[in-house]
Amino acid sequence: MTDEQLRYPIGKFKAPVSYTNEDIRHWITTIKLFPGKLRQAIIGLNEKQLDTTYRTGGWSLRKVVHHVADSHMNSLMRFKWALTEENPTIKPYEEADWALLADYKMPVEASLKMLEGIHQHWVALLESFTENEWNRTFVHPASGEIIQLKKSLAIYAWHCKHHLAHITETIKNF
Repeated sequence: MTDEQLRYPIGKFKAPVSYTNEDIRHWITTIKLFPGKLRQAIIGLNEKQLDTTYRTGGWSLRKVVHHVADSHMNSLMRFKWALTEENPTIKPYEEADWALLADYKMPVEASLKMLEGIHQHWVALLESFTENEWNRTFVHPASGEIIQLKKSLAIYAWHCKHHLAHITETIKNF
């Protein structure tokens, strides 16, 4: 595999041209099932395997698990801000710097538990949305882009599959 294929095993995110109710239901299901699929993917891995990187210069599988917990925690907050404030500017974070912190060396169980709780809250919100709520927005200050919640849902459904593929593709080499 090329470095690009290792970096983006399912391809880069492509925003849909339109958002159907079927797409939205599918993406919510992806969000709902992700914590279980992630747990299932890593359940039998030993410490050495968890510390294997998915590509040269990439994160270890352990760091990927911790990253998705942090990323999805931030996403849940962004959804809540967009639901309770008018077009808020969200706070970005430095993913690479967070991955250098001590908690990224911990066993993965704490992040798996975080993901389970975060996703339960997130799905409860998502399943309650009206059309107006899907059209609510937030501003990403790094790009200045105004992002609708339905687009953010599509991004994070992709994000689940993207990082799960990092893990499952790496495991094939064990």
